[in-house]
Amino acid sequence: MKTLIDKNKTIDILIISEGTYPYVRGGVSSWIHQLLNGLEEYNFGIVFIGSKKEDYGDIKYEFPQNLVYLLEAYMFDFKKKVAIKPKKRDEKAKENIKKIYDWFKSSNEKFPQELYTLDFYINQVDEKFFLYSLSSWEFITNQYEKNCPDMPFIDYFWTIRSIHAPIWTLAKIAKKISSKAKVVHTPSTGYAGFLGALLSKNDSIPLILTEHGIYTKERRIDLLSSNLFSSEKIDLLKQSHEEDHIKRMWIKFFEGIGLFCYDQANPILSLYNGAKKAQIAYGADKNRCFVVPNGVDTKKLKTAYEKREQKIPKIVTLIGRVVAIKDIKTFIRALRIAVYDIPDLEGWIVGPMDEDQEYALECLQIVQNLGLQKNVKFLGFQNIIDILPKSGILTLTSISEGMPLVILEGFAAGLPCVATNVGSCKELIEGALNEEDIAIGKAGEVVDIANASALAKAYVKVLSDEELYKKYQQNALKRVNGFYTQKQFFKTYKEIYQKALLWRG
Repeated sequence: MKTLIDKNKTIDILIISEGTYPYVRGGVSSWIHQLLNGLEEYNFGIVFIGSKKEDYGDIKYEFPQNLVYLLEAYMFDFKKKVAIKPKKRDEKAKENIKKIYDWFKSSNEKFPQELYTLDFYINQVDEKFFLYSLSSWEFITNQYEKNCPDMPFIDYFWTIRSIHAPIWTLAKIAKKISSKAKVVHTPSTGYAGFLGALLSKNDSIPLILTEHGIYTKERRIDLLSSNLFSSEKIDLLKQSHEEDHIKRMWIKFFEGIGLFCYDQANPILSLYNGAKKAQIAYGADKNRCFVVPNGVDTKKLKTAYEKREQKIPKIVTLIGRVVAIKDIKTFIRALRIAVYDIPDLEGWIVGPMDEDQEYALECLQIVQNLGLQKNVKFLGFQNIIDILPKSGILTLTSISEGMPLVILEGFAAGLPCVATNVGSCKELIEGALNEEDIAIGKAGEVVDIANASALAKAYVKVLSDEELYKKYQQNALKRVNGFYTQKQFFKTYKEIYQKALLWRG
């Protein structure tokens, strides 16, 4: 845990950033940076919580003057050695361990109020007791024998440790920054939401939640598509239910801390109607759920539109990180199909390649295997004002999204969009806010996820029909300027913050 900035000023709004700002570009990070710069009248603080220090590079943003506090902490940094002393049995503490263990397994029950208090984690059942006591060992072994005696104990034991250890890291953060802020704002549930709920309850301050994607859903996708075992096992000796059980434990945990945050947050915001429905389905109070869409700087992006040439560029641009959730591989395969109709078609992949280097290398290999070296370009991070005027279509091939700012940025620069039917993509492309928005018409095409042929067909359709292209382009400009401007976005959040600050006062 390290304080990077402390200007010794009162923090009006404390934003908890889980794995994003200021170490990752785009997405939620851009949204946070946008808020800081657009609402200069408030002093902001940032608490960055990450996995391990080595997972992140340098700070990617130049901070505005109203960022008065920045703290970073890492939840899975196990390199630091501590003096280990065994702790004796304590039946009361053992019952408290059971409460922690049960909290995320009882998704339909109200959380015991002591779970919201720092005293519970700092004094009643501290980290060392959970990690090193005989009572804790007995509890874990009993749960193992009861629930999954056929799987290797070491896998079960370290899963329990990994799931629960961050709780005390977050409690320590909460203790360190207690009473520093007037309002706490988290862009997700998960670990950030848990920390936000602790601070809100203990300091009696409002908690605002803005979910960009549904965190619980995204972690479920990550877990179900991952290999959790770090050690290699012979397939014949590895029982499939072993890994399935561990994945279910993690999923239950994330469902639990999602409810933990929903229980305390007010308002609970989402970026589009589909996300609001998902929040309610995952347990959020519908009376506290509201939609606040993103907004973009349409005046700035107008310069990108004005730079466009009359001829439609035969370039499909994907702006995003080269990671599995963006499904770059399907984009590459779609280009292989599309170049049969448009031989000079290019696909530009604009985004960092260092987050999942193994996946990035696999993407490069697919390009080579398909003979697309002349058609596919990995451009890394770029200034979108330079990229968008040269592009013909903006595309997203993701398997999960919230409300992608990049679609709105593309609209403001005059780009139709071809996207998979995830998050708010369909609502943005076809209109959904009200009758006026729907009446504007389509601003591109929407296809199913992981469907390379459908993507290719849409690329060819839009780029080969100039009349259709111009229609989509004008609809995109009308929609973004009518409903998704940065000015509207700032106005709404200023009202939300003012209400929260008055409530506290």
